[in-house]
Amino acid sequence: MSCFRVLLCIIFPPLAVLDKGCGSIAIVTILTLCAWIPGVIGALVILNNNNPKT
Repeated sequence: MSCFRVLLCIIFPPLAVLDKGCGSIAIVTILTLCAWIPGVIGALVILNNNNPKT
Protein backbone atom coordinates (compact mmCIF):
# COMPACT_ATOMS: atom_id res chain seq x y z
CA MET A 1 0.00 0.00 0.00
CA SER A 2 1.53 3.28 -1.08
CA CYS A 3 1.54 6.47 0.93
CA PHE A 4 -0.63 8.09 -1.73
CA ARG A 5 -3.34 5.43 -1.31
CA VAL A 6 -3.29 5.81 2.49
CA LEU A 7 -3.63 9.59 2.15
CA LEU A 8 -6.48 9.08 -0.31
CA CYS A 9 -8.17 6.74 2.20
CA ILE A 10 -8.03 9.46 4.81
CA ILE A 11 -9.24 12.28 2.55
CA PHE A 12 -11.90 10.51 0.44
CA PRO A 13 -12.27 6.76 1.15
CA PRO A 14 -14.51 5.74 -1.81
CA LEU A 15 -12.00 7.13 -4.30
CA ALA A 16 -9.21 5.02 -2.77
CA VAL A 17 -11.04 1.74 -3.50
CA LEU A 18 -12.20 2.75 -6.98
CA ASP A 19 -10.27 -0.05 -8.72
CA LYS A 20 -11.37 -2.79 -6.29
CA GLY A 21 -14.86 -3.32 -7.73
CA CYS A 22 -18.44 -2.19 -7.32
CA GLY A 23 -19.04 -4.00 -4.03
CA SER A 24 -16.07 -2.39 -2.33
CA ILE A 25 -17.06 1.06 -3.56
CA ALA A 26 -20.62 0.58 -2.32
CA ILE A 27 -19.56 -0.67 1.11
CA VAL A 28 -17.05 2.12 1.66
CA THR A 29 -19.51 4.76 0.40
CA ILE A 30 -22.22 3.56 2.80
CA LEU A 31 -19.74 3.50 5.69
CA THR A 32 -18.50 6.97 4.78
CA LEU A 33 -22.06 8.32 4.66
CA CYS A 34 -22.77 6.87 8.11
CA ALA A 35 -19.64 8.39 9.57
CA TRP A 36 -16.25 9.31 8.21
CA ILE A 37 -14.10 7.10 10.48
CA PRO A 38 -15.78 3.77 9.55
CA GLY A 39 -15.32 4.67 5.88
CA VAL A 40 -11.60 5.28 6.40
CA ILE A 41 -11.20 2.03 8.33
CA GLY A 42 -13.16 0.08 5.70
CA ALA A 43 -11.05 1.50 2.87
CA LEU A 44 -7.81 0.70 4.69
CA VAL A 45 -8.97 -2.86 5.40
CA ILE A 46 -10.01 -3.45 1.78
CA LEU A 47 -6.74 -2.06 0.44
CA ASN A 48 -4.72 -4.09 2.93
CA ASN A 49 -6.53 -7.36 2.15
CA ASN A 50 -6.15 -6.97 -1.62
CA ASN A 51 -2.47 -6.07 -1.45
CA PRO A 52 -0.35 -9.06 -2.57
CA LYS A 53 2.30 -10.10 -0.07
CA THR A 54 5.81 -10.22 -1.51
